[in-house]
Amino acid sequence: MPVGLRRGTVTAIRERVEGLVRCEVDGEPCIAYPRLTGAVALGDEVLVNVQARALGLGSGGFDVLHANLTRGLGLEPEPGAHVMTLPYTPLQAAAAFAEERETLAVTLDGLPVVCCSLHSQVAPAAAALAGLRVAYVQVAGGALPVSLSDTVRVLKRRGLVETAVAAAPCLDGDVQCAGMPSALAWAAAREFDVVVCSVGPGLVGTGSPLGHGAVSAADAANAAGALGGRPVLAVRISHGDRRERHHGVSHHTRAVVELALARTVVAWPAGLDAPPWLEAREEVDVAGWADACEGLPLSHMGRGPVDDPWFFAAAFAAGRLARSLVR
Repeated sequence: MPVGLRRGTVTAIRERVEGLVRCEVDGEPCIAYPRLTGAVALGDEVLVNVQARALGLGSGGFDVLHANLTRGLGLEPEPGAHVMTLPYTPLQAAAAFAEERETLAVTLDGLPVVCCSLHSQVAPAAAALAGLRVAYVQVAGGALPVSLSDTVRVLKRRGLVETAVAAAPCLDGDVQCAGMPSALAWAAAREFDVVVCSVGPGLVGTGSPLGHGAVSAADAANAAGALGGRPVLAVRISHGDRRERHHGVSHHTRAVVELALARTVVAWPAGLDAPPWLEAREEVDVAGWADACEGLPLSHMGRGPVDDPWFFAAAFAAGRLARSLVR
């Protein structure tokens, strides 16, 4: 399993946003995480990971900056950090973990936790929670760096998400936690009203019933239930999915339902027929969802709210149901 690296030179800087630089290396698109690799500038000599783009995989068609040989060597770790993210790999880096420095709640005490199996569900779910204190927790199953998500940046700018937490193996969030249980306990101790958790952009997939990143939503639901929270599942409804079964409900959702051992309420848009196997559901009025999501990044596999309205409405339903559970 070799890591495909090549040496190159930064030939263009296309965009700088919080935690992310979009650039070109020898004319090829590349992304860099400056909190991990150090600053990036024109003319820098760098190493880039080209494997995903070379294989034509769904990485967005870009390389990833692996190391900056000009200004990224000998970087000092964050003060006081000594626990590793991505430990014992060539990418390990010391980070400050919240568990070492801050108090965690013993119980979630009914904290609603929205469990999304796709990153594109996060924006409509958060839109339904406007006015509440929301923590976003990113879990394994898609992109690991929280800083890759333009959606999370928009939600933070709009005040729909207050803090973005990376639950290992995810990294590069506002807060770093060792896993989903401690991330939820951290949010509860800080008295957030709701937690929205999801995989990062992109989704690991092998074409098998259980071998996909969506199953992380079941892990999140189980952790929430075990700690006294109230997990709510955002259903993936997509009429454009050629694999769809059961009235347009994705096989990903069925896998999550079957793997969730904790009592998990499935939010279902009122007015839409549900498959008979989806028993533990609660119908939610989603009237006004499109207006509430106005201006937010809504895109799922190249389809927007006009092409695939029930996909976004179902995620909004999960947020609205979680809102009704806030104590």
